Amino acid sequence: MKNFICLIFFLPFFVAAQTSFTEEQKIDHLIAYVSTLKDAIFIRNGSEYKPLDAANHLKMKYEKAGDKIKTAEDFIEKIASVSSMSGEPYKIKFSNGKVFNCELILKIELKKLFEGKVKLLD
Repeated sequence: MKNFICLIFFLPFFVAAQTSFTEEQKIDHLIAYVSTLKDAIFIRNGSEYKPLDAANHLKMKYEKAGDKIKTAEDFIEKIASVSSMSGEPYKIKFSNGKVFNCELILKIELKKLFEGKVKLLD
């Protein structure tokens, strides 16, 4: 009984530990996630790109930004949402034809990661 009570008490801490990641791990996960969207098309400045090309572009922008990006939220808002050249939002077109802003898709993925609904990608 004592072990059961300890388990119930400490279980939330173990679950929290499994879903806590560094900001760099979260950002790396988001970039990897983009590359896994095999049937999606990424639209940047009116041109279409494959997922791997989009992920490589985001990675390059992240590396150039250096210390300006502190959190995964910064990454989404300052790197992965809009073109720094044109100010146009990045979009993702899925195989069903639906188009969404990249910002929304990445925020949903980050939320899933935080909630432990997806595993960390690298």
